[in-house]
Amino acid sequence: MSVDETLPLEPGLPANPPDAYVEALVRRAGTSFFWGMRRLEVERRRAVFAVYAFCREVDDIADGDLPLDRKRALLDAWRVEIELLYGGACHHPITRALRGPVAMYGLNKADFLAVIDGMEMDAQPRVRIADMDELLLYCDRVACAVGRLCVRIFGMGEDEGIRLSAELGLALQLTNILRDIVEDAGRDRVYLPADMLADAGASGDGTEDILTAPMLPELCEQLAHRADCHFKAAERTIAGADPAVVRPAVMMMQVYRRILDKLVVRGWGDLEHDVGPSKFEKLMIAVRYGVFG
Repeated sequence: MSVDETLPLEPGLPANPPDAYVEALVRRAGTSFFWGMRRLEVERRRAVFAVYAFCREVDDIADGDLPLDRKRALLDAWRVEIELLYGGACHHPITRALRGPVAMYGLNKADFLAVIDGMEMDAQPRVRIADMDELLLYCDRVACAVGRLCVRIFGMGEDEGIRLSAELGLALQLTNILRDIVEDAGRDRVYLPADMLADAGASGDGTEDILTAPMLPELCEQLAHRADCHFKAAERTIAGADPAVVRPAVMMMQVYRRILDKLVVRGWGDLEHDVGPSKFEKLMIAVRYGVFG
């Protein structure tokens, strides 16, 4: 099987040069952070776009409607492609776009592979998380590992960057989980730890059992408090860093901090009430912290 058959390209995007492919993919995604990232100097911007494109590709595999064996085959193909990237013989436009950043910023292969491992956890037809240790592992793979890649590109110091990646990654992912409890349950995905759900009175591990657990609001409050602590720790790290270097991280933090604050104000009795910032709010954050920050 050819590489293009194994890892299909996005239709309508220019495969050559690879930087054009990943920038077009980011534009197509419609993320408000595109405009904030454009403030970065050219090489760093291209590197961030390439990392984003990689994450988007593997996330789309996990979230797609393909059979599980096909999802696993595609994720395995991405593992092979990452190995080829570090061996100097990659083929896909995204990994070709990553070659320069890997060399220039010292991006770690383990972080790309961790992201794929996280997507494989998501790719299962039924997701359950046993306990806090497994939840932290999941968060590290799908969020903190991405942060570790990005802070190297931004130019943060090693210890400072690892600290920020850990704290902000956990804050963002816990906020995501709390925001999407009902939506995830509709896809038979439950990221709230099973042992905590049992303590909250869930009568089983079915989604209806979980959503009607008598003390589910208290469980959500515990996780929201934990996310808040991680946000505060991230803010302390950011306060001691070069503002220009951490500007993109601040943008992400401002969006998700607002989501968590709105969730807490809304409370946990009506989990279906959407509290996410509008596209306009996201754009204003991108302008405020990405352009003028």
